[in-house]
Amino acid sequence: EPRFAYVAPTYAQAKDVAWAYLKRFTAPIPGTIASESELRVDLPNGARIRLYGADNYDRMRGLYLDGVVLDEFGDMDPRAWQEVVRPALSDRQGWAVFIGTPRGQNHFADLWASASNDPAWTAIKLPASQTGLLPEEELSDARRAMSPAQYAAEYECSFDAPVVGSYYGELIEEAARDGRICNVPIERGHQVHTAWDLGIGDSTAIWLFQTVGREVHLIDYIENAGVGLDWYAKQLTERGHVYGMHLVPHDAQARELGTGKTRQETLQSLGINTIVVPRHQVDDGINAARLMLPRCWFDEKRVASGLAALKNYRREMDAKRKTFRDAPLHDWASHGSDAFRYLAMGIERVSVKHKPLKYETAWIV
Repeated sequence: EPRFAYVAPTYAQAKDVAWAYLKRFTAPIPGTIASESELRVDLPNGARIRLYGADNYDRMRGLYLDGVVLDEFGDMDPRAWQEVVRPALSDRQGWAVFIGTPRGQNHFADLWASASNDPAWTAIKLPASQTGLLPEEELSDARRAMSPAQYAAEYECSFDAPVVGSYYGELIEEAARDGRICNVPIERGHQVHTAWDLGIGDSTAIWLFQTVGREVHLIDYIENAGVGLDWYAKQLTERGHVYGMHLVPHDAQARELGTGKTRQETLQSLGINTIVVPRHQVDDGINAARLMLPRCWFDEKRVASGLAALKNYRREMDAKRKTFRDAPLHDWASHGSDAFRYLAMGIERVSVKHKPLKYETAWIV
């Protein structure tokens, strides 16, 4: 029986954008059953169309799909496609349609560039100035109300415009121009430290880094969801580094109701020696990260997912007022960016508190 899916960045967006249309256009078909609770329509021929959010892409694991539409792909965690949706299409050799607004040089831009040069793909760009779908008066009003970067991305489909509201976009571009996004060798004479963003029902992200003189070498990145802390400890162990200190957020000291233990205590029991980064204002952490970024070198392959998160970390937009809110947008890019913020706020504690260990006396988690 055919299976089709519409995927938006969040489940709420999928419902707001597509559910009314799906019901409207399938209602005239006799025998159609629409499930409000599952955002699903079953057609009389056995076909099914269902809405999903990429914020919980694990929910789609194990499915098979004949076709899928990924709307606003640039706002999604790219792993939703790479790890879940693409494999779901394999059994039926299904199709995929990617729709979206450019958000700078991110995974959507990479996909566009690849598809544009591949005859097996159809790539269509529809700038408002060329389609004629909107009157010139509306476009002129939009240009007056928006910044040039906002207008170029939203109306002219420009991937060259920076991510609107990005905290770190220009600094990441500067790192690329300076050649600091490259193959970064692991310095065997230096310890590897980590910085964590601990999720409970959410993703946990870890940056692995070394301090080499004044430089900060970002050598690896780990992110996952729905697994215990022992899984992350195993990932660190398998990498075989000589570890120093592990920076964790202040909420690692909160006791869990189920166990009565803090996550810091759990990590300590797994052999992970932690330093708690004190509570701080998010703006202060973002500023510390900005100040640190010119010292950072990123391994292009091993930290690609974390780097994508930093590029896409941005301020939340108030859609009605067309202005930015003071808080960051909480989406897939938040976890890696929060871990990077803890790194920036805690890196001096690592260098002050911990002296280099010799290989023969170092422990490895």
